[in-house]
Amino acid sequence: MNMSQPAPPLAAIAAALRQERERAGISLAELARRAGLAKSTLSQLENGTGNPSIETLWSLGVALGIPFSRLVEPPSPAVRVVRADEQTRLRADRADFTASLLTAGSIHARRDLYVMELEPGQPREAEAHIPGSIEHVVVAAGRLKAGPAGDTVELDPGDYASFPGDLPHHYEALTPGTWAVLVMEHR
Repeated sequence: MNMSQPAPPLAAIAAALRQERERAGISLAELARRAGLAKSTLSQLENGTGNPSIETLWSLGVALGIPFSRLVEPPSPAVRVVRADEQTRLRADRADFTASLLTAGSIHARRDLYVMELEPGQPREAEAHIPGSIEHVVVAAGRLKAGPAGDTVELDPGDYASFPGDLPHHYEALTPGTWAVLVMEHR
């Protein structure tokens, strides 16, 4: 898979963040407090000048009570194709972990579809997502260790696992070139 990294869609993230914060009826300062961010960082993100990591966007989604995808996915047309070399890849701060959101669920079908690319080294330690989240993962290549903290499983190509996403959880590549498909279900 191509590991090049285009810039995150900053304008779309900024607009979605502002819209979701206003929909929730909370101030910039209150959202920053809930997400554990500096108010200046949140202000930069809403102005489209920040460069958010996956962790920052997840924290904001949890603080707003919405799926991560609502902050990064613009509305899509009836027929949509996402070419592998055109995917927007977001990197983790503390692990060799990249996620590409392929599609976000609607209000009626609360699920998001991602491609994850991982390399051995520092594992991705994910914080709990919004309550009721369930992660479904299928390994496409390589080997992966995944699951809730303290209850991980090793997966080979073609293996599937599901686990609560509303608990802290772990993703770790056991071989180079590991990638998987992740469906995030929000109940």
